[in-house]
Amino acid sequence: MAAISSLSFPALGQSQKISSFAPSRPLASVSVSAAIRSHSLTCSRPSRSFIHCMSTLTDVPPVSDTKSNFLKAYKRPIPSIYNTVLQELIVQQHLVRYKKTYRYDPVFALGFVTVYDQLMEGYPSDQDRDAIFKAYVEALNEDPQQYRDDAQKMEEWARTQSSASLLDFSSRDGEIEAILKDIAARAGSKDGFSYSRFFAVGLFRLLELAAATDPTVLDKLCASLNINKKSVDRDLDVYRNLLSKLVQAKELLKEYVEREKKKQGERAESQKANETISKCLGDTLYNPSFLVDWKS
Repeated sequence: MAAISSLSFPALGQSQKISSFAPSRPLASVSVSAAIRSHSLTCSRPSRSFIHCMSTLTDVPPVSDTKSNFLKAYKRPIPSIYNTVLQELIVQQHLVRYKKTYRYDPVFALGFVTVYDQLMEGYPSDQDRDAIFKAYVEALNEDPQQYRDDAQKMEEWARTQSSASLLDFSSRDGEIEAILKDIAARAGSKDGFSYSRFFAVGLFRLLELAAATDPTVLDKLCASLNINKKSVDRDLDVYRNLLSKLVQAKELLKEYVEREKKKQGERAESQKANETISKCLGDTLYNPSFLVDWKS
């Protein structure tokens, strides 16, 4: 990726087309035709035991349990354009969540919240969107409110930063600075940090909110955090590709829905016209005065 500015992801709550890529390891696959042809049901009541410590091998449930928890917690239908991506993401996040080196951190939370809000933008019901988020995170035995709170805290902090202050976190005190220092320390140790694509998106979101458009800032931030820049570049391209496909699928679905509404409206108008004509003819044919006039 030549420059950060080339990664102009749409801001939360906005839909923009993004140039397509063809990465070999997509965050999730989006089937445009399937999204328009079908709808799926998904749903979960997960354990209330929220785990943020590092996992051990004995902690690891099968992926089927996580998916089952989600399906049990949210029982309303989810349009397939959203459900397809959610099902893929929950499988991938399960694998990250139960790595031996996994440990929850607010940058990861910011990345996931950013991805989720982008994917679910335009969902028919805000209430359902929040319920799906809750079911999804709890299916992974984590706390959805903590995800939201930490993501908001990171966003508020980033908005007050500049490129220079963002990179200077290691020499300053503060809650977020301490979080970044801890990440850097773990990432710099052997098997002490579990990198993920959500973490990469969280990093970029920090840069975006701090208006850090210089292409060297991401390089320097990755170096300060002991994160592999190539992995971050790759995963940001994957994220951009996913959003691009999703935007295209939503546009096709919107066009399909509008066509169907237009057809239904035309059928309704035609039926109404036929009923009016039939009523008029009926009133005329069975009006006694008309019969008298006709006979005479």
